[in-house]
This record gives sequence, C-alpha cells and structure tokens, in this order.
Amino acid sequence: MTTPSTVAPGADYLAPVNTQTWVNGRHSVRCVKVIQEAWDVRTFCFMANQPVMFFFKPGQFVTLELEIDGKQVMRSYTISSSPSVPYSFSITVKRAPGGLVSNWLHDNMKVGDELAVHGPVGNFNCIDFPADKVLLLSGGVGITPVMSMARWWFDSNAEVDMVFIHSARTPRDLIYARELDHMASRVDNFNLNLIVERVENGQAWHGYRGYLDAIKLEMIAPDFMDREIFCCGPTPYMSAVKKLLQEKGFDMSRYHEEAFGATPSDVEEEAIENAEVAQEAADALNSEDMHRVEVISSGMTMSVQVAPGETLHNAAAKLNLHIPKACGMGICGTCKVHIKEGETHMEANGGITDEDVADGYVLSCCTVAKSDVVFEY
Repeated sequence: MTTPSTVAPGADYLAPVNTQTWVNGRHSVRCVKVIQEAWDVRTFCFMANQPVMFFFKPGQFVTLELEIDGKQVMRSYTISSSPSVPYSFSITVKRAPGGLVSNWLHDNMKVGDELAVHGPVGNFNCIDFPADKVLLLSGGVGITPVMSMARWWFDSNAEVDMVFIHSARTPRDLIYARELDHMASRVDNFNLNLIVERVENGQAWHGYRGYLDAIKLEMIAPDFMDREIFCCGPTPYMSAVKKLLQEKGFDMSRYHEEAFGATPSDVEEEAIENAEVAQEAADALNSEDMHRVEVISSGMTMSVQVAPGETLHNAAAKLNLHIPKACGMGICGTCKVHIKEGETHMEANGGITDEDVADGYVLSCCTVAKSDVVFEY
C-alpha cells in the first residue's frame, strides 16, 4: 500500500528562497522601473540582484553612489515608497536647473542599470514618533518622505488620523496627484488638501491657492495643536512653517522635519575651507593642544596634527584623502571609518547604528579627536 505524499506537486522543483533583510550599509541594486510622476519629476524603482526585504522606517533615506563624468558622486534621496512593498524601494527625483545628480538621473538612469546605495538611515521617520493623529506638511518634492509615511499607514490599515497638506507651484507641478486622490477616496482617515501658488492659463483648479498660512491651516486642521507634525520641503517653506507654529504656541517637540546638508560639491569646498581655517588655528596653538591623527588607507599610514574641534574628515582632507560623504552632518552614514586607537567624540544624527558604534566605527564628518587617534578607512 502506498502512503499518499504530503508534499505539494512540483515541490521538488522549487528552489529554496534565501531572503535577506536590508541593513544599513553598501548594497548593489538595479533599476527596474522609471515612472514619470510630473513633467519634471520621475520615480526610480530599485531591486536587489538577490532577494532582499527592503525594510526601513518610512521617512528614511538612502545615499546613491554614482560615477558622473569619471568622478564618484554621492547624493542622498528620501525613499518615497513604503516598506509595505518590501522587495523594492523607490526614490522620486525632481529635475533641477544646474542639478548635477538630478539631471544625470533623468537623462541617464534606465531600467537594468546597476548602482550602489548606502543606507537606509535617518531620524526623520514615523516609527520613532508614533501618534494617533498626524499632520503631514510638504512643499514641492519634499512630499517624498511624508508620502512614504502615508503609504505605510494606508497599506497597513493603521488607525492613524492623517491630515495631508501639500503645496506646489501650479497644478501641473503636483506629484502623486492621482494616487493621493485614490487614497483619499478609499479611507475616511486620510484628509487630503492641495495648495497651488498660482494657476496658469488653461489649467483647471478648484482647490486652495496661494501659500500655507495660519488661516488655511486652521481651516484645514483646526486641531493641529493636538497632532504630531512631519514637515519636509524647501528651506524657506520649512522656515515659514516653523515660524507659523511657534507663533501659535505649538509644542515644537512634536514637530519633525527633514533636512539634508549641503550638496557634495559644497561639502567638499567647505571641507577644504575648514581644513585651511583649522590649519591657521593650529599654527597659533601650542603643540600640547594638538592631537596626532594617523589614517590607515590602502595599506599606507599617514599622520597629521589636528586642532581641538577639527573633525576626522578634515584631518583626512589635509592628507589629500577623500572620504565620501553626502550630508556633512552625520545623517547619511557614508563617511564611516573604524577607530583603531584613541578617544573620539561623535555628534551623529542617526547615520550610524549602535552596533557599528560598539564595533568601533564613527562618522568622520562629525567626529573630533579627544586624544591621539588612529583610524582606518
């Protein structure tokens, strides 16, 4: 008598899937889709060559490692997709006049292209600041991190009362307009409000016009004082929002915003300037005030004297060593180095894990020597 098999038909031909989970670090990915979101905005979708579950906190970002005109270029972009779609992640990029990386991505990135990404990292996220009622504020392409949050709550059927306010120049500059309308039509806890600065000839518009101000805010979200607020957009937009909230007496501990540092070219110029200033200051100091920093790179060891408060990244720059970084303020995690000897102090902003710190890693852009130091890059 033959015992019936409990194995599903065809199971012998199924290869086991060894899926890894995304962790902060350097990863190789390939572009699998390009979506035209608006006339000057595209979404680039990426997957790993081997199955990877791209778990991250909605609002976090990645840093792209690219080669443009023969030079390595790093640039950080918020993840616009939701971790509820875990086998891929997306960034949404607006073409900017004179923008090196944004224009390059629009003109060159196509399906099948491979690149390296670093991350995910970032303190600006909705997981670390849970709330039952939220206000999502965005201007222009700053919509990307709050869209990731909204998508996460929408997909996971979270009982979060969302008020979503997005500002754009004109109706044709709106990003994700159809998807936002779809979300608002499906659930009653997603209150969508769009504001355009102006309406051009031939454009139909029945929403708010002008800028987000106190009157509009109180009309749209009369209970905004009771909400957790997440904000992202151009610097003038975020400054105006903060001023508005402060004047209303909002508890700013419940206000969270996304802000990247200077572009890499600006960062490098700043690093050179800082190194020059630090050297001038060092010349005026006594030798006992200085610290000796040794850098181990590609099997070679070089050393330099640094002044109090001078970062390890500046020390490397004085030795003509280029440590890539994309933010300059301890949030992107790109400039991680390993401390071999010595005492340091780091002012990071979410760009490094506790495990890395325990293993002796620091972010060179925001770490200063407190003694003689040896680090490896």
